[in-house]
Amino acid sequence: MLARYAERLSAVEVNAFFYGLPDAESVEHWRDTVPEDFVFAVKASRYLTHMKKLKDPEGPVSNLLDVARKFDDKLGPILMQLPPNWRFNGERLGNALQAFPDDLRLAVEMRDASWICKEGLDILRAHNAAFCVYELAGYRTPWRATADFAYVRLHGPSEEKYRGEYTRRQLRTVAGHLGKWLGDGLDVYCFFDNDEAGYAANNAMTLAEMLGN
Repeated sequence: MLARYAERLSAVEVNAFFYGLPDAESVEHWRDTVPEDFVFAVKASRYLTHMKKLKDPEGPVSNLLDVARKFDDKLGPILMQLPPNWRFNGERLGNALQAFPDDLRLAVEMRDASWICKEGLDILRAHNAAFCVYELAGYRTPWRATADFAYVRLHGPSEEKYRGEYTRRQLRTVAGHLGKWLGDGLDVYCFFDNDEAGYAANNAMTLAEMLGN
């Protein structure tokens, strides 16, 4: 399945790390299944983001990278999805970003609106970390770029989470934003999570065609 996916698309976001670290052999198998230019984005463990809420990040980050580094040159951005209903904490955000090595790209999905503030975005910029643009259950964040790359997650156009198919008109709007960033020299990662009825891959391929990829 992964090999077939990689014939059509150039990156995938691995959610497995969020629920528990996969074994190194699985990661190495995934790595060796795809072309040399394929990229694996990794969603950081919920132990770091939801249970510890970024407190004392060094241990969880080290454990995450012990496995994620098995992707070798195919390792892409690390996404930290923060929990809803957790108010902004700039100190913890800065400390968590600082815990990662400088050679890694980091993105942060801020599920509580209090984080989408000047201080929060300034912290991202200071660490060259991407503000994750996302759409979920009828809500979409602003289109903001805070790093030398952009990161977008589209969880579906429906009022229900992870449901609905994006229309070509909706995808053209997305393509307009991504195309501007590409024109500005940013690398762009965009992932679809509207997979309850299997729409994600088709939407991703349509968007890639619109962008000429």
